[in-house]
Amino acid sequence: GATLRLVADELKAAGLSRINISLDTLQSKKFFEMTRRDHLANVLDGIDAAIQAGFAPVKINAVVQRGVNDDEILALAGFGRDKKVEVRFIEFMPLDAQGQWQRKDVVGQDEIVATIDSVYPLEQVAARGAAPATSWRYLDGAGTVGVIPSVTKPFCGDCDRVRLTAEGQFRTCLFSTTEFDLRAMLRGGATDDELAAEISRAVGTKWAGHAIGNVTFVRPKRSMSQIGG
Repeated sequence: GATLRLVADELKAAGLSRINISLDTLQSKKFFEMTRRDHLANVLDGIDAAIQAGFAPVKINAVVQRGVNDDEILALAGFGRDKKVEVRFIEFMPLDAQGQWQRKDVVGQDEIVATIDSVYPLEQVAARGAAPATSWRYLDGAGTVGVIPSVTKPFCGDCDRVRLTAEGQFRTCLFSTTEFDLRAMLRGGATDDELAAEISRAVGTKWAGHAIGNVTFVRPKRSMSQIGG
């Protein structure tokens, strides 16, 4: 979101209708410590620009880590209420670049919801289906808030997500240790039917669950920033 303020109108005019923006803190010092960039003001301006450009919905993704930004859950929820956008709190997953993830650093969905509900009463909305976030509605009508509980309440059985990395590697799970090289097929002259068949084969290998917390869990070699969306 650091440069979104510069291109929001152009993106909307090009046909983009909805947008997700990462914002893990509202504190400048902490933002710099987390990102190594002094761009908080630019990100906040980008959020405003997205709203003004007419994106709907605008969603804010905030990864919560104990001892780092769990003291800002209410502030971030309040920010979403004020801006009339949905903040989606994401449980801290073992995808950090430093490889230092520990279960004790995870702030779970129940704790996040209880913290918000203590000040802004909530009610859960209908089941999410295949969507990754569980949503709650503010009882005073000030919108919704979501939680993506990948660690404490995994939704693998309903997940219909896949990922394609910037270099053309197809992944069936964020935590997958296997990738399917679609770039090599494209550069090798594969037909659309051949690509479709390979994607179908890859999806057929999708795990029943990521096994975080089990002794069988194998941490993926890529961090989240290397996987992308």
